[in-house]
Parts: sequence; structure tokens; C-alpha cells
Amino acid sequence: MPRWYNCCNRIGHMKKLWEKIKQVNWTDRRVLLVIGVVVLVFMMMDFNNRMVRSLKLEKQEQQLQTRVAALNQTKQRLEADIAYANSDRAVEEWAREEAKLIKEGDVPIIIRPQSNATPVPTPTPLPETKELSRLEIWKQLFWGE
Repeated sequence: MPRWYNCCNRIGHMKKLWEKIKQVNWTDRRVLLVIGVVVLVFMMMDFNNRMVRSLKLEKQEQQLQTRVAALNQTKQRLEADIAYANSDRAVEEWAREEAKLIKEGDVPIIIRPQSNATPVPTPTPLPETKELSRLEIWKQLFWGE
């Protein structure tokens, strides 16, 4: 069947429905009350959905505010680290400790090991072996004790 047939068919159903609605006696208060209650129920359901969505968004907002505060603290710490790294004190500290450089007028001290000293070997403890009974072996196999 062509597409336009379905469309016209739907329009025909809508016209029939409208005719039935026109035949209803609207002065009957019970019908108006039922319609009002149905509309009220749908409005309450929509309100409930909006409240749930609002609570979720508020929770996400709090999480994001916490994260922003943590990132601001990290930013401040990194800015302080950058300021220190660009200072003369940091350069001198690096030169003396890591690069092993000295200033003019400093007297370097080099510590040399004794030439006749023999290193003392560090004894390594031997692992203790323990004889296990067959029952203990099965216990360890099943329960891992």
C-alpha cells in the first residue's frame, strides 16, 4: 500500500475519535474530575522527574566544585615550584648537590676509600627447610595455609 494511504487512514481514525469525543456529555462532573486527576498525576510525575534530575545536578555541581578547589591548590603548588626552580637558590643547590660543582674560593674535600682495606662480605641467611607431613601438604594445597 502507498504511504499516503496510511496517512489518510490515520486521519480517518482521528476524525472518528473526535466525533466520539463530541458525543460525550461534558456537563457530567465525574468526567471532568477524572480528567483533572489524570492531568494532576501526570504533572506530579513530571515534577518528581524534575526533582530527581535537579538533585543529580546539584550533586555533580558539588563534586565539580571540590575538583576545582583541588586543581586550584595544585596550580598554586606548581606555580610555587616554578618560581623556586627559576630562583638563584635552586640553581646553586642543583650545582652543588647534583652537578658536584664548587664556587671560587671553596676547598673541595674528596673522601677516598682505604687502599688496604678488604670489604667484609655480608652473610646471607640460609632459608630454613621444614619437613611437612602429608596431612600438612594436603592442607596447604586446599586451604593455602
